[in-house]
Amino acid sequence: MPEQKQAQFQKMTETPVEKLLISLAIPTILTMMVTTIYNVADSAFVGTLGTSQSGATGIIGGFMAIIQALGFMCGQGAGSIMSRKLGNQNEEEASRYTSTGVLFSFSLGLLLTIIGFVFTEPLLYLLGSTDTILPYAKEYLFYILLATPFFTSSFTMNNMLRYEGKAKFGMIAMLSGSILNIIGDAVLMMGFHMGIKGAGLSTAISQTVSFSLLLFMFLSGRTVTKLSVRYVSAKISTYMEIATTGFPSLLRQSLNSVATMMLNNYAGVYGDAAVSAMSIVSRLSFFPMAVAIGIGQGFQPISGFNFGAGKKDRVKRAFNKALLGGEAAVFLISIPLFLFAGTFVGFLRNDAEVIKIGESALRYMCVGQMFVPLTMMIEMGFQSIGEKMLASLGSSLRSGLLFIPSLMILSNMFGLLGVQIAQPVSFLLTFGICLYLLKLYFRRIS
Repeated sequence: MPEQKQAQFQKMTETPVEKLLISLAIPTILTMMVTTIYNVADSAFVGTLGTSQSGATGIIGGFMAIIQALGFMCGQGAGSIMSRKLGNQNEEEASRYTSTGVLFSFSLGLLLTIIGFVFTEPLLYLLGSTDTILPYAKEYLFYILLATPFFTSSFTMNNMLRYEGKAKFGMIAMLSGSILNIIGDAVLMMGFHMGIKGAGLSTAISQTVSFSLLLFMFLSGRTVTKLSVRYVSAKISTYMEIATTGFPSLLRQSLNSVATMMLNNYAGVYGDAAVSAMSIVSRLSFFPMAVAIGIGQGFQPISGFNFGAGKKDRVKRAFNKALLGGEAAVFLISIPLFLFAGTFVGFLRNDAEVIKIGESALRYMCVGQMFVPLTMMIEMGFQSIGEKMLASLGSSLRSGLLFIPSLMILSNMFGLLGVQIAQPVSFLLTFGICLYLLKLYFRRIS
């Protein structure tokens, strides 16, 4: 085991940055892409049931963002601290944050389950449900709530594996769950004729499987850090440190949830077709973003490890390479989405009104997302080196502080067009602010 730990330390601090970034990013990219494919396949299956059912997937998407917010807060909070502890070769402390982070995440997921069951209908209306979408959203949400603690814990453990430099282990677990989910949709929805209930049950089962596989990776000795009750901290300060370090992720994901709620509510003014169209656009436009996020998440452990080890030049080089890769990925993948926007939307819901609204919105998103990789890498970079406030600022701009007023103002001025262009406009505004934060980031790591 000491030889294994030393080899992992040398890998993270001495392997050429380009080679290391690729090796860490590819498993995450594959995980993100398969997860995105599942989301699109889920929309396609549900889309065959009707426009209101298709809209229900968008409503539940807002709740899934809340789940991700809690899981990512614990995972990136504990993971960021853990990677810097490993950079200092302090495995005992690193294991303390790993074990405490997983317990924290599971407990928060359990609390969310209880709240969700007690306040189901008010929650769904808050998420943007219409009266016609509500019955289907309730059926879907029931199964998601049952598996919520496993959702949050899976997101947490997957992030920790990335920060430890063991992203391929997380990839195996998450890919297995996503593939099982796609198969489950086909079997339960079509084979057993369960409709939207089948989609919810399939998601719950597959996520429980992913959780079990991730837990096995830690308990079987395949990781440097240990997952054990004896490492769980009893100090409130440890949980606060995890929460504050992971706060940028919590803020980003929470604002994503709020943004989704507001988008659903503002789109709902124009009917279920508009809610369905914007939901489909969100899923399709995530394809290029999935690759960029995967590259950014591959960059984070390099940044944390090498910042902890005092190798600042490697942090700078990794940032530049990640930014270049993210921009290239978004540009190349957005081209077919832009050119054949109507075809892609129609594949998920063959409804003339949905296609008309979704086609324009998807093209606006493809253009706007070209401005995202810079803001994303700055936000992830600040978080990986422990700059909590600056990371929180970067997280809040794109997802909420600029998007929410853009949505309110533009929808009032231009109606449905304003709903379609609000997010791309917020991406552009955030890019301008992050050009200043870029200088500040390089100053911090120097």
